[in-house]
Amino acid sequence: MSQAMFDLLLRGLNETLIMTGVSGALSFLIGLPLALILVTTDRGGIFEAVAVNRILGGIVNALRSVPFIILLVAVIPLTRLLVGSAIGIWAAIVPLTIAAAPYFARVAEVSLREVERPLIDAARSMGATRWTILREVLIPESLPGIVSGFTVTLVTLIGASAMAGAVGAGGLGDIAIRYGYQRFQTEVMVCVVVILIVLVSGMQWIGDWLARRIDHR
Repeated sequence: MSQAMFDLLLRGLNETLIMTGVSGALSFLIGLPLALILVTTDRGGIFEAVAVNRILGGIVNALRSVPFIILLVAVIPLTRLLVGSAIGIWAAIVPLTIAAAPYFARVAEVSLREVERPLIDAARSMGATRWTILREVLIPESLPGIVSGFTVTLVTLIGASAMAGAVGAGGLGDIAIRYGYQRFQTEVMVCVVVILIVLVSGMQWIGDWLARRIDHR
């Protein structure tokens, strides 16, 4: 492999990490509060508000049902409004976040719902406020599952960022399309696939290790 191609792959890896990292962080900051609202406003929740729960759940489901490649194109006007361009890694972060936030919200919701009801009832009986139950019971007890769910979300984002490369977002996906596919450079395609496998495997291992550490505390 030439030095130029090595530098190109290194740049693509860096762009993929930026897209995944920034959109992943935004997805966490948006998705976790969404999950908490979905759980606590449901029937029997500590902030019961069924109407709010149904409306928010419908919005989350609607966003999750749109295929990413369609969402990528549909939000181009919003992307241009926010970042001033529809191409490049920063433009890709907008649809990546919109796609990943509701996905992570549903994954985190599952973990939050697995918190045993007697723990919540015991906290209530001891006079804990609803916000205290949220901070001291719901989030700590579900944290290992939330970390595992966020890891899955990051892995999904890596695949989505590669797909975004097909429309000029940059990253490893863009390199695979422009050089590996359009210019028939098979070695480039193989290198991109190997890098993605290593990246996903490493991220999954770190996420699983962190979830185990939290669970054993």
